[in-house]
Amino acid sequence: MNRKLMVGVIGSSVADRELEGIAREVGREIALAGGVLICGGLAGVMEAACRGAKEAGGTTIGVLPGLSQADANPFVDFPILTGLGEARNVIVVSSAEAVIACGGGPGTLSEIAFALRQGKILAGIQTWKITDRAGYSEFFPQFEQPKLAVEYVFKKIGGEMNG
Repeated sequence: MNRKLMVGVIGSSVADRELEGIAREVGREIALAGGVLICGGLAGVMEAACRGAKEAGGTTIGVLPGLSQADANPFVDFPILTGLGEARNVIVVSSAEAVIACGGGPGTLSEIAFALRQGKILAGIQTWKITDRAGYSEFFPQFEQPKLAVEYVFKKIGGEMNG
């Protein structure tokens, strides 16, 4: 089977300039690596990541919480309407071979939990740091640089980076 790898980008719909810059670079690196970006399709981290992917010639999928394509950010190629609200988070994670978390609030935390539960490859940049009851906190690696996070997930997936 010859299909592109889907990489999820998760994060808040409200982000500061620094986090938007990080997400945009993550999207760009996913596209340069030959991957398809899948996200929640809204603003903030999601829009910045989609923008970066599109600027690099990539493909984007937005799994929207509502029933209107108009809700999608302008950089989504394929809006998926769900009518599921935040329950759509499980679709984003389930559809991706790997997930990169950029910042984020409680919705992002739920997606991180879904990714861990499903055994997905997961990387973080300025996102939640989780510690369990026993003190274990190495659930997924944190990166400072978007390129390193993308390289990590592609290596773990077993996909070859194009760029």
